Amino acid sequence: MPSRKVTSELASPISINNASEWLPRLRPDDSTERRIRGAMGMLLAYPWFDRLSLWMLVKYFFPLSRLWAAATVSNGTPERFLAEIPLASDNVDLGRVQGALFKVEAARAAAVAVDATWERAFFGDGEQRAEELVAIETARRDHQHALNTTRRLFRFLLKHPVPIVSAQTPSPTEVAAVYDDAQKERAPFFAPPEKMPEIDVSRRVPGSVGTDYWLRFPSPSSRLDDIVYAHVYEPEGVINPPTIIFGHGICVEFDHWHGLVDEVDGLCRMGIRVIRPEAPWHGRRRLPGQYSGETIVARSPIGPLDAYCGALREWSVLIDWARRTSTGPVAIGGSSLGALMCLLCADVARNWPEHLRPEAMLLITHSGRQQDALIRGALAKVWKAREAMEANGWSRGKSDRYIPILDPDWESPPVVSPSNIVTVLGRYDHVTPFDSGLGLIDAWQVPAENRFIWRRGHFSVPMTMIRNTRPLERFNEILSRLNT
Repeated sequence: MPSRKVTSELASPISINNASEWLPRLRPDDSTERRIRGAMGMLLAYPWFDRLSLWMLVKYFFPLSRLWAAATVSNGTPERFLAEIPLASDNVDLGRVQGALFKVEAARAAAVAVDATWERAFFGDGEQRAEELVAIETARRDHQHALNTTRRLFRFLLKHPVPIVSAQTPSPTEVAAVYDDAQKERAPFFAPPEKMPEIDVSRRVPGSVGTDYWLRFPSPSSRLDDIVYAHVYEPEGVINPPTIIFGHGICVEFDHWHGLVDEVDGLCRMGIRVIRPEAPWHGRRRLPGQYSGETIVARSPIGPLDAYCGALREWSVLIDWARRTSTGPVAIGGSSLGALMCLLCADVARNWPEHLRPEAMLLITHSGRQQDALIRGALAKVWKAREAMEANGWSRGKSDRYIPILDPDWESPPVVSPSNIVTVLGRYDHVTPFDSGLGLIDAWQVPAENRFIWRRGHFSVPMTMIRNTRPLERFNEILSRLNT
């Protein structure tokens, strides 16, 4: 392995180290983030915030997202918009709908144009000045955020019966044709590609604590058949940094919203390189007419199967890249959906080549079995995936044959030593149920000093981690020990 600091194949003509002294840095502390890290954040880091968050998701975010997703493919046509939701036109103010659609289309066109400029600037040929790259990346984030916030234009429609998810439930025959063999032997469905895809590395820009750049490569999953993007946060001045590949939660888009709570932001400050891959059907990978993450739920049970099988194969590509670009240890981690993927990765990676096996894990708000989150969890009950499946010919016995394919093995130790696993759980977590997560770490014998169990819920745990950084510090201690 090379004993050098990672550098981009497409380096900016201005040194990032010198430029960072005078260039504006990315991810500035905007007003939302300042409030979260201030007194407001202290107030939100309690279980009442979980009840409020779940209520806001159910009553506002999810139905508004369904309306917004339909609007992005309606070309400004109210009739097409209503059909895409779907929603009957009875008592709907079509004139007001038309006005909202025009604004969404204008924001979408602007975001698409800026994104195309971003692709050329960061991955294209020729030279780009560092200050231009910062300006383009800032514009990209601003326009994506502006597009996402056009959801609010459809609040007047919430008095109508707006669906939270546009169900596209596959038939049992369709799922069996793809995944029946996985019930007998699942390893081939998670196997790393025989030949790793070529990874494009973007130009670099100064970030909030180090340098930021992006990776992109074709997904090794033929079921996904798209381009994977991963945002890399690299600490300055660290030779061969340790690396963590960290998965995000469902519906989360760190590259497309301002002011999101980043519970692992401190890792880069500790000298750890953080790679954040966009999960299938999120962010740049969102399917037309659906909001980020909706596809996983809308196409249950094949949606979770496709997402997990594809994501883990993509993580193997990123682990390989991390090994080739640094001699530091490689860890995996995640929050919520990302943590569930991480658990499965720690199980199936025992069948991977040794250099692709992670050495540590950081888990935040997770259950121990997938069905506990995907079927029994609070969000699952809201999405009603089980009811949609049963309405399309799925008996409970048939559906229960497939989701366990995604479960980690409680009886066998994970590929990561339990002493190198750090977990953060909330006793009042009903989204990824606490009892399930506790049962798994008990079965895997994760030591007491690596367990952080708080009197919090699914959404207040990340808010608490902004101030209580002890889980990150403990994780850094483990990586430092592995790095010696």
